[in-house]
Amino acid sequence: MDKPTYLNFDNDAYAWKPDIDYRQHPELYRVGKGEQGVLICQPYKKEIGMYWRFKNEEIAKVSSEKIYHLFLEYVSQGDFVGADMARKYLQMGFTRARRYANYKGGKKYDKENNYEQLEKGTGGQEKALAAAIFFKKWKDAEANVAYTDLKQAWKQKYG
Repeated sequence: MDKPTYLNFDNDAYAWKPDIDYRQHPELYRVGKGEQGVLICQPYKKEIGMYWRFKNEEIAKVSSEKIYHLFLEYVSQGDFVGADMARKYLQMGFTRARRYANYKGGKKYDKENNYEQLEKGTGGQEKALAAAIFFKKWKDAEANVAYTDLKQAWKQKYG
């Protein structure tokens, strides 16, 4: 049975820590899978998170453009961690908007019924449009050659 991963979350084993300044200590950052660490890594959470919105198509457009602009700034500064965090926020804009498009209220699991997965298709078209906007910006970020070069260099230096 599909259960939410947060039920058995081990905070101590999690690679990202909220008390680390990842700009000062990029060697402690981990690329990870998908959006891991996005709501923890400072100072980027503070810098990027304030712009992350996906309520509707118009808000998603403004939000994704601002975050993509930050992504480009981080890339131009050679700040891989910042660029990767901005990319993760774009990805998360897509996945969260998609979650709300698929499930009314964004809730995928029924807490009151042993965390059974709820019926898909109960969300709204408005969030699907917001998801599409974030998806494009996320893919633009991933296709950015300078970002790819920064990522490769960071991996060679830090693992």
